[in-house]
Amino acid sequence: MKTYAIKYVELAELHAEKMAKRWALDVQNNVRTKKYKELDEERIINQGIKFYRNFSKMFADEKISEGALKYFRTYAQESFALDIPMDEAVYALTLLRRHIWLYAEFQTIFSSGIDQRQALDTLSRTILLFDYAVYEVTKEYQELIKKEKGKK
Repeated sequence: MKTYAIKYVELAELHAEKMAKRWALDVQNNVRTKKYKELDEERIINQGIKFYRNFSKMFADEKISEGALKYFRTYAQESFALDIPMDEAVYALTLLRRHIWLYAEFQTIFSSGIDQRQALDTLSRTILLFDYAVYEVTKEYQELIKKEKGKK
């Protein structure tokens, strides 16, 4: 992994709690994630911390690992159990990604002194990871909805 990418993932891991608190505030006040306003703030923060602490493991693998896919299926199951609508759970993922970028930018990780190719590769890798995340979360939600309908 390139120097820039290492700094990027270390940032998420080392500052997981700060980033999660900012994310929780954002997700609770965003018009696209209304259900989060009803949830316990500590529970939301813990969800963010868990994500940011696992981000480096998910990011570092050459291919998206089964562990990363399992993490996102678990995220979907937990969100579903909290009655968070699928669109809100997916948008919350978008906000998780946004907060990584915002925090990295705030920490001047995106300074002009870095190799622009490394920055582009790192951001592309982040987008790819979240593309898989959205796919897995959506797929898992659909399965959970089917199971719930089957019980009725």
